[in-house]
Amino acid sequence: MVVPHHASGARLARHRLAAVLADEVPPALLADLVAVLAELVGNAVRHADPLPGGVVRVAWRLRPEGDGQHVRVRVTDGGAASAPRMRAAGLDAADGRGLHIVAGLASRWGVDRDGLGQSVWADFDPAEVGRVDLVAAG
Repeated sequence: MVVPHHASGARLARHRLAAVLADEVPPALLADLVAVLAELVGNAVRHADPLPGGVVRVAWRLRPEGDGQHVRVRVTDGGAASAPRMRAAGLDAADGRGLHIVAGLASRWGVDRDGLGQSVWADFDPAEVGRVDLVAAG
C-alpha cells in the first residue's frame, strides 16, 4: 500500500495492517507489528524524501514457519543523505529511540538501497514472539 509522506501516513498504515492481520497473527505479535510499522513510517516521514507522488510504500509478508507465521514489514521511501542508524538518546531527549524500539521488538531489521530510494525492513520470527529485550539507551 502507499501512504502519504506525512504524519498521517503512519496512522493509515497502522490501521490497515491491524485490520488485515488481526485474524492471521497472535495479538501480541500484532501489537509489535503495529508499533514497528508506525516507527518505520514515522522515520521515513521525518528523515527521508518521499517517493514520486509524495508517498511512502508500506508492505508486509506472512510466511508459515514452524508453529506460526514469519512476518516481514517493509517501508520504502525516497532515501536520505545518510542511512538509518540507531542513535544514543539521553534520558531527556524527545526523540532518537525509534530504531531501538524496532530492534527490541523485531527479530532483526535492516536497510536496502536501490535506484528508487531505501527500504527499511523488520522481521518477526514465530519462535521469538513474546520475548522481551531490554535495550538501555546511552
